[in-house]
Amino acid sequence: MTKAEDLVAEIEALEAKLAEAKSAITKRFIGQERVVELTLSAMLCGGHAILIGLPGLGKTRLVETLSTVMGLNGNRVQFTPDLMPADILGSEVLETGMDGSRAFKFIPGPIFCQLLMADEINRASPRTQSALLQAMQEKVVTVAGENRSLGAPFHVLATQNPIEQEGTYPLPEAQLDRFLVQIDVAYPDRKTERDILLATTGIVEEEAHQVFDSETLVAAQRLLRRMPVGESVVEMILDLVRAFRPADPSAGERVRETVAWGPGPRAAQALMMTVRARALLQGRLAPSPEDVLNMARPVLTHRMALTFSARARGEDLGALIDDVAAGMMRSEAAA
Repeated sequence: MTKAEDLVAEIEALEAKLAEAKSAITKRFIGQERVVELTLSAMLCGGHAILIGLPGLGKTRLVETLSTVMGLNGNRVQFTPDLMPADILGSEVLETGMDGSRAFKFIPGPIFCQLLMADEINRASPRTQSALLQAMQEKVVTVAGENRSLGAPFHVLATQNPIEQEGTYPLPEAQLDRFLVQIDVAYPDRKTERDILLATTGIVEEEAHQVFDSETLVAAQRLLRRMPVGESVVEMILDLVRAFRPADPSAGERVRETVAWGPGPRAAQALMMTVRARALLQGRLAPSPEDVLNMARPVLTHRMALTFSARARGEDLGALIDDVAAGMMRSEAAA
């Protein structure tokens, strides 16, 4: 077999495994296929995700199910205003040996895992939030002057409640940019809610089963980077990201009037990765321009900001992204 044939065979085998994983997750996290797809995309890309939604929509259940299905060692941290960095990273304690000698011993914190759920991350102080920055980007933490590796894979899935702002600390832009995607968890439709009621209020509930393990997930992440991306997709990613920078010549009048600051190169990198993940999850060998359109909102929303006047007018950043991306698709189709 040629290298191309080998790559196709590996991709097709991974697609079958991903289909099994999606099926296992949706047995416990019912109806939210879009949320499951975006979360799996973040993990396939080796990135982190922030889930934003009202209480009781199953965000914690999703993360717990993912931990089982992906075969990862998971921990959960409930963020509160009095949570300290050492509560997450760990700390050194003075230990006395049997012979009376004393030495410092490092006690690892909950961040030393493969899948960390940071529940209500915006309730912690900026000092504690910043403790995640180095870990999320470099997968290394520094405690008592010593660098300690978190290993691979390492993913942070954070949740945030969008309605209760009292006693919360908005995440800084530098930390938001560390999240590969922002996943909005909406109310289920009536049929889905009925299925949830029937599935979760009986004597027996569906149990998730393991499909991946950490080695298989790391191999999948490496395979994703080998997937080919067409020139038209690369150009569309560049056009889209640059179109949301108010100072860029390609930005439209609506963007210049509405957007205070736009996405940086990391947004283009995130799109380049997530369009491949979406193609994989949908059983295709390479991404298409439709994948760029589909991933634009979750990748770009948290990497941009509206001007004060745009917020006063009630402008919606997600709608703006959808409109500009759809307009770009129409222009490409007409060309």
